[in-house]
Amino acid sequence: MKKRIIVSVCLVLAGVLATLGTAGYRAFLRPPANPPSQACGDERGDRPVVVAAGASITQGTLGGDWVGALRARPELQGYEFVNAGVNGNTSADLLGRIDTDVMACRPAAVTILVGTNDVRDGVPVDRYQDNMAAIVERITAGATARVALMSLPPLGEELDSEINRNLSGYNAAIREVAIRAGVDYVPVHERMTGLLAQRGDRQPYDFSFPLALSAATQHYVLGRNWDEVARAGGRELLVDHIHLSDRGAAQVADLAAEWLTRTQAQ
Repeated sequence: MKKRIIVSVCLVLAGVLATLGTAGYRAFLRPPANPPSQACGDERGDRPVVVAAGASITQGTLGGDWVGALRARPELQGYEFVNAGVNGNTSADLLGRIDTDVMACRPAAVTILVGTNDVRDGVPVDRYQDNMAAIVERITAGATARVALMSLPPLGEELDSEINRNLSGYNAAIREVAIRAGVDYVPVHERMTGLLAQRGDRQPYDFSFPLALSAATQHYVLGRNWDEVARAGGRELLVDHIHLSDRGAAQVADLAAEWLTRTQAQ
C-alpha cells in the first residue's frame, strides 16, 4: 500500500513537472516566429523587411504577439516581419546585438520597444537614454531604414503607482531621443493608459516569476487565450503586470500598422 502511494505521488509530481516544463519552454525558451537567425541569412526574399527589436513584449511568447498580429494583416502582406525580441533584454543588451539582429537583416523599417527591464532593474534614466540614442545612431548610420521608437507600456494597471511614476522618466527619454535623432515616436504608453483610465478598479504592479509561469500554464496547457488569462487575474491589458493580453497586443499592432502605412505613403 505504501509503495503504491509513493508511486502515485511520483506520477502526479512527474505530470505536474512535465506540465510546467511545457509551459515554461513555450513561454520563456522557445524563439519567436521568424527570428533574425532564420530570416536574415544570405537567401532573402524580395519583400521589404520590418525588424521589430526589443525584449519579451516583442518576442510575444509570454503574452499577446503583436508582431504576429502585424504579420497576419492583409494590408501588410507586402512586408516580411522579423521578430528580434529577446526575453529579458535591456537597452544595453539590444545595443550589443544591433549588428547581428537588426542591421544584418537590411531592414526597410525598424520598430524599437525596449526598456521595461531597464525600469525594473533600476538602470539610471540618463544611461538608458544614452543606450537608446546609440541604438538609433547605429541604425540610421548604417541603413536608410525608417525607425520608430515606441513608448513603454505601463507596469501593472494602477497608473499612479511608484513604478509607473518612475517609468514616465524613461518614456520622456524615448521621446527626447526620437526628437533629437529625427525619428518617429509611437505612443504605446499613451494609448494603453488612455484605455486603463476608463476603469476604476486597477491592480498595482506585482509581477513575479510564479505569476508569469501561471499565466503561461493557463494559456499553453489549459488553452485559455491571453485575454482570458488577464481577466482571471483582474486585469485587462496585461496578463502578469508586464506582458500583453491579446487586447493589449492589438493596441501595439494598431499603432505599428498606422506608422508603417503613414510612413510608406510619405
